[in-house]
Amino acid sequence: MNLSLSENLKPFRGDESPFSSFWMAGYECSDKLNAFGNRVDLLTTTGHLQLMDEDYKLLQRFNIKTVREGVRWSVVEKRAYQYDWSTTATMIQKGKANNIQQVWDLCHFGFPDDLTPLHPLFAKRFAAFCRSFINFYRSILPNEQLVVTPINEVSFLSWLGGDARGTTPYCWGRGWDVKYALMRAFIEGVAAMKEIDPTIKILTTEPLINMVPPVGATDDEIAGAAQYHEWQFQSVDILIGKVSPELGGCPEYLDIAGFNYYYNNQWIAGTPEFLHWYNKDKDPRFTPLSTLLSRAYDRFQCPIALTETSHPEEDRPLWIKLIAEECATVIEEGIPFWGICLYPIIDRPDWDHFNTWHRAGLWDATIVEGQLPTRELFEPYAEALLEAQALIAEVTKGKKLKVA
Repeated sequence: MNLSLSENLKPFRGDESPFSSFWMAGYECSDKLNAFGNRVDLLTTTGHLQLMDEDYKLLQRFNIKTVREGVRWSVVEKRAYQYDWSTTATMIQKGKANNIQQVWDLCHFGFPDDLTPLHPLFAKRFAAFCRSFINFYRSILPNEQLVVTPINEVSFLSWLGGDARGTTPYCWGRGWDVKYALMRAFIEGVAAMKEIDPTIKILTTEPLINMVPPVGATDDEIAGAAQYHEWQFQSVDILIGKVSPELGGCPEYLDIAGFNYYYNNQWIAGTPEFLHWYNKDKDPRFTPLSTLLSRAYDRFQCPIALTETSHPEEDRPLWIKLIAEECATVIEEGIPFWGICLYPIIDRPDWDHFNTWHRAGLWDATIVEGQLPTRELFEPYAEALLEAQALIAEVTKGKKLKVA
């Protein structure tokens, strides 16, 4: 079927969100090689792949109908250009059966065993993978709105693999080379998908950070912090053709700008020190999340979303209260702000140290050897989330959002 000619597929209007619910859930789906060279498969480790029906039913209390899922490139493509979509098919069927909209990560940090971003065929392979995904997905669901993130957190992944030696290709000082290669693949993947189906929506999911100079900084330190701060937007700037236009980026390749924000996303450049997430010290260098999001919207002039956010341990309730208040401010400004994704919704282990679980989900995981992790709702977080949802509902009631 030539989907580019299908009359059944209708793109949504520019002022309509494609998401089934404002509040979303994210299931950790990394399949990368970790710092020790071990393959990670968090969809399986967390038990989500095995307990998907149960996990989706847990969302009903919170009226969450949209989730972020991942296809795991390394699992689908064991041999070059040969794809096994059977597990993805099961996931799609479970989503449909539970009335859950799935937003798909095609590459959430992991690559096939024979590829790294610096491989000369990386972009070609990824574009073919993207093309295969669209054809496969539309063979099952030909008419539903599809939102896709080709590569998750390019900025972070290029640092982790290109500068910190934390994953493939385990480099130091080659962050830009890895980012350039990832964005070449990202752009070629988007072009391949939109050629088949122009109605798909591309969602970026990049870290939203605030880099500040130290107290009493020199002019060079101030300039350096400003440069690091600016670089957070580099990947999306490449996608829209503002940077490295030779890669073929264009504004039409960005539909929704998603931003990932955690408690440690504001820190002092050149140091390991973070600004406290609640700004308890009243540090003038701290920038509220609402301001960071507003500035990001002003920069890209397209709908935005908070695509990942969470806090570990006992501060989860206070964190979601803060997030809701900051996002309410953004909505009140009339910005097309289309959702908040709790990520992870189910607790997850550390990539490098599998025995360490972060306790950052709405549900904690109870680990018993030889059994699937069980789900235990963290009630203080749940109560705070319901209050946060009520606040957002009140703010959005009758609100006319700007058309991006």
